[in-house]
Amino acid sequence: MRHPRLLGIAGLAIAAVAAAAFAQSTVTPLPEQAPAQAAPLGDAVADLAKTHWGDAKAGQAKAGACAACHGVDGNPSDPQYPRIAGMPERYVAQQLALFKAGVRTSGMAAIMAPMAAPLSAQDMRDVGAYFAQQKAGAGVADDTAIASGPYAGMKFYEVGQKLFRGGDPARGIPACMACHGPAGAGNPGPAFPHIGGQQSAYVVRRLQEYRTGTTAEQDHHLFDMMATVARNLSDDEIQSLGSYLQGLHERSDADAGNAQADAATPPKAG
Repeated sequence: MRHPRLLGIAGLAIAAVAAAAFAQSTVTPLPEQAPAQAAPLGDAVADLAKTHWGDAKAGQAKAGACAACHGVDGNPSDPQYPRIAGMPERYVAQQLALFKAGVRTSGMAAIMAPMAAPLSAQDMRDVGAYFAQQKAGAGVADDTAIASGPYAGMKFYEVGQKLFRGGDPARGIPACMACHGPAGAGNPGPAFPHIGGQQSAYVVRRLQEYRTGTTAEQDHHLFDMMATVARNLSDDEIQSLGSYLQGLHERSDADAGNAQADAATPPKAG
């Protein structure tokens, strides 16, 4: 029997119709283009519209400085830094541009801004292309029980799983998988990030930031989308989503085959 804290999923095909309305349709240009005259430090965000698809090989050479915090392949050992392996190219480039423009100022922005400053818009696409080709790792979900409140007795990851897969329609909270996919792999079209296996501490911090509902981004429709989702989340729910996502990962073909074999094997007589 697989350990319940390792939350691999395979072949999950759920049509989250109501929640999917929350997702953006696939677009070709970067949707977060800010007015050229508004962006500080040059036109860091608007310049992304002038780029072409990134070169992963070139991006690997340019991503050397990222390894100190994020790991060589985008899977850091330090839980305070986010996993960026498997992130959509355009999402990575967009976040680097926001750091360079000085409009993403929370969290590790003091570290990220000077790292992003020397990068051109095409550099950002190249770095994004490299990390998009890396395989995202995953951690282990927290299976301790919530002590009090409406979820008392439920395990943190169980609450996170419920919200990720089904949301809470009564409170206007859509299923996270509607935008981020059933295994949290993200969506390269509208550049929704890969969140499966993400560090719990990072997920919690970002959801808390979204819950405050304030941003310095000039074009903040994607931020507003997440702020609308997060504003109704309780502290326990945010912690639960962080726990669930940390353990969420795609199950390998070998694991899937073993599971099918186990299901087909008749139980031994006791």
